[in-house]
Amino acid sequence: MLVANDILHAIGNTPIIQLRKVVPPNSANIFVKLEWSNPTGSMKDRMAQSMIYRAEEDGRLPPGGTVVEYTGGSTGTSLGLICAAKGYRLKIVTSDAFSIEKRDHMKALGAELTLVPSEGGGTTEKLIKEMIEVARRMSNETNTYWTDQLNNYDHIAGYHSLGEEIWKQTDGQVDAFVQSVGTAASIRGISKVLKEKKPSARIFAVEPAESAILSGGGTGAHNIEGIGIGFTPPLWDANSVDEVLCVTTEEAKAMARRLASEEALFAGTSSGANVVAALRVAEKLGQGATVVTLMIDSGLKYLSTDLYRIS
Repeated sequence: MLVANDILHAIGNTPIIQLRKVVPPNSANIFVKLEWSNPTGSMKDRMAQSMIYRAEEDGRLPPGGTVVEYTGGSTGTSLGLICAAKGYRLKIVTSDAFSIEKRDHMKALGAELTLVPSEGGGTTEKLIKEMIEVARRMSNETNTYWTDQLNNYDHIAGYHSLGEEIWKQTDGQVDAFVQSVGTAASIRGISKVLKEKKPSARIFAVEPAESAILSGGGTGAHNIEGIGIGFTPPLWDANSVDEVLCVTTEEAKAMARRLASEEALFAGTSSGANVVAALRVAEKLGQGATVVTLMIDSGLKYLSTDLYRIS
């Protein structure tokens, strides 16, 4: 029997499975990595662990210090996990634009929340920048470390292990990888690993069609939590991506519901967006090819939203 020393050793090594029912005939095979198997139900556990570890290592986060971050919820929940396990105080700036499950989860892990009100419950550039400014002011307090996820290169390395796992679990048979863009750290970290191992592997970024900044469009409100911040993320590297695909909020939600009812995969909206885009890629590549994407987080984080609400 393998026993983890503590909860932090349970991060990573998540399963990968093949989609069977939502993939049409004559398409490439699509595999999804179940990142909700991480302790908080999200891939963000990897990046939170990386940010805190590296800040401890070089002294930016002192013993007994306080961590501050702005977040839609998953990053904050993951930081809550790491800080609770390591004994750090955590202050989170978030908003009513994000699900109450995420906010309650952060509070349960000991985070102190400051809420910035949204306009109509949508994610917008204005909201994100207001949250950043509140976090910036809080970071001026003594003995405080601001993880500042949009500008923190430390968490790119947190996703190298995810790329390595994908490579091993598919026996190196990865023709394309598809991932939605929030901070851009995950697609950048995974792309680095996959491109080094197989330069011909194609990397596809996904963003909300309502806020298609990376595709050269305008900013706008959308309801795909965790991605599409309304401006180009500072960590975005266009050279690490072959193409950007746009998915609407409604397409993402519809696919998340299909994944639940047809594949028994209970995921969040951004995971639905990933699969919508992966299906487009799979259709282009055709039979025999392999496309990999992520189930970024669990549908349990969205029960209070209209994603799974049955009227």
